[in-house]
Amino acid sequence: MPAEIIDGRKIAGEIQEELKRRVSKLKEKGITPGLAAVLVGEDPASLSYLRGIGRGCEAVGIFTETIKLAENITQEELEAKIDELNKDAKFHGIILQLPLPKHLDSLRAQSAVSPDKDIDGTNPINTGKLLLGEETFFPSTPYGVQELLVRSGHGPEGKYVVICGRSNIVGKPLMGILVQKQKGANATVSVCHTGTKDLASMTKQADILVAAMGKVKAITQDMVREGATVIDVGVNQIEDPTTGKFKLVGDVDFEAVKEKAAAITPVPGGTGPVTTAMLMANTVKAAEKLIGG
Repeated sequence: MPAEIIDGRKIAGEIQEELKRRVSKLKEKGITPGLAAVLVGEDPASLSYLRGIGRGCEAVGIFTETIKLAENITQEELEAKIDELNKDAKFHGIILQLPLPKHLDSLRAQSAVSPDKDIDGTNPINTGKLLLGEETFFPSTPYGVQELLVRSGHGPEGKYVVICGRSNIVGKPLMGILVQKQKGANATVSVCHTGTKDLASMTKQADILVAAMGKVKAITQDMVREGATVIDVGVNQIEDPTTGKFKLVGDVDFEAVKEKAAAITPVPGGTGPVTTAMLMANTVKAAEKLIGG
């Protein structure tokens, strides 16, 4: 029986409706949640991503502004701009769009974002709090994966989760979220990567398999346990041989794996919309902290 297709757009819509109500309560108290997006250079993919965030913010009532900086900006100039945004009361959240140009130190720049406004959870202070199980901002993509699992009825509690990919953006923080003794987590988690021997022997044991490898069809049908839940975080652009046009695909061989899994996310329309929704949720959370919400 074909897998249940987990509809990320529908779940993101549910989250946005909840956020509208929370934003309305904030505005009644004279607070409009504000998000500043810092972009260095003119990367088309980054611009498209930030435009999507802007549309989502507008839909729920969040004020947003993209701060475009020259590609040749110095480290000191970038950190000075971030410090300026830290002190700007109209912004409750700040995101620093990655990757940065090679001459810039990403970790230094991420560390410059105030932990109280670091809504994508990249400041090392917030990363440490995540691993310790303390209250903090979760990075939006792994946070979105958790929300997809919980809201689709495939929560991770008591299950064996295998994450393929150890990036600081997805793999590591997702492990940190799901392993905690908390609601919506409490899973047994393994993180696999390029150094993992016999990857398939690990993935075939998973109740929940998360693919975040950045490689087309990295996860094939024979690597998935019958009845598993498969979350595809990958975003890859390939040419469609039938049309000659480019299309987005994930890291999972979707058409084959959906015949074996119990549930699976598509690409596009899976984790992407929920990632954006959780970034907005963190912005609202940051604003609510001002009134003890």
